[in-house]
Amino acid sequence: MSQASKNSFWRRFRRNRGALFGLIVLMLVALVVAFGPLLAAHDPWDMVEQPFLQPGQQNGFALGTDTMGRDILSGVVLGARVSLLIGIVSTLVSLLIGVSIGAVAGYFGRWVDATLMRFTELFQAIPSFALAIVLVAIFEPSVKSIVAAIAIVSWPPVARLVRGEFLTLRQRDFVAAAQLSGQSTPRIILTQILPNAASPIVVMASLMVATAILLESSLSFLGLGDPNQMSWGYMVGSARTVLRQAWWMAVFPGAAIVLTVLALNLVGEGLNDGLNARLDGRR
Repeated sequence: MSQASKNSFWRRFRRNRGALFGLIVLMLVALVVAFGPLLAAHDPWDMVEQPFLQPGQQNGFALGTDTMGRDILSGVVLGARVSLLIGIVSTLVSLLIGVSIGAVAGYFGRWVDATLMRFTELFQAIPSFALAIVLVAIFEPSVKSIVAAIAIVSWPPVARLVRGEFLTLRQRDFVAAAQLSGQSTPRIILTQILPNAASPIVVMASLMVATAILLESSLSFLGLGDPNQMSWGYMVGSARTVLRQAWWMAVFPGAAIVLTVLALNLVGEGLNDGLNARLDGRR
């Protein structure tokens, strides 16, 4: 991307005030992830005080403690790493699957397209959350199984998006020129068509990270989270039996989930605006 293109992208992006707010929130979350061990006063698994301390009731426990006397603030700070790890890695895996299938289907068309799209529809026919529950329940709940389950239920929309972009772009003159110059099919797909289809994929990826974080939280709330890893979803899930007695156990990690997901969605809208050159003529 040239410097002029970068300047144009940033000019369009910053017009969206919500996107700027989301970007600031994501930067704060990134700082929390990077400097979590310095911000957390205790290990989130250690029983450091009496249970059910309310927020601010005692110095050093700004967000209170849970049913086992563990520090909520430390859990929220250090749990950000696992929640974002699951969201980002599962999105990358689903992008790898979806982009590969969509690119092949859109480029070759005909029976290849028909076969791959029927395969994609097979996954779309099953409710994604129900399928994720089944997959995690079959295997032992862990970060790996959760990532795999989220990736498996998330790739079909990516495949359909990429297929549509490839069906349009493969008819362009630059693709015909690349074919006449003797470039191989993988090279045409990777270096000619895919870069031109990257904009909607980038926007979708930002939204998929948000969806993955929500899916992990939902699975943990049902008791299907990794019991050995502290995450926001695990914290909300562990608080489901004491919501009335200790509201803060679910509210603070829940607020972290809401803010992060909201920020990712706002940034996704900003990316959509920034990558849309047609907005340059609008005020």
